[in-house]
Amino acid sequence: MTTETKGGGIARQAAMLCEEPAFRLYLDHRRRQRLSLTRQQLPDGTHTGEDAADAIRQACGVNSRAQLDHLPEAASMFGRIVRDFHRWRGRVGQ
Repeated sequence: MTTETKGGGIARQAAMLCEEPAFRLYLDHRRRQRLSLTRQQLPDGTHTGEDAADAIRQACGVNSRAQLDHLPEAASMFGRIVRDFHRWRGRVGQ
């Protein structure tokens, strides 16, 4: 019998962040920057909510956002993602 990890406040915050259009634009910007792509090659609005969830899970090293509430290193990485997003948002005026 396996027990499913239940998400808490951090998982909810991650889910809400993934649905935020500005966060998805941030992911577009980061991918363009990382891969040296132009806006024509990777237009704004490319990332979906599911893409955002995948990006968070991959960056935090988890299979489920629910794990963010139970793994301190994953929660720390998520906090860094949120801080980086807020810094970017302040610079671009989103």
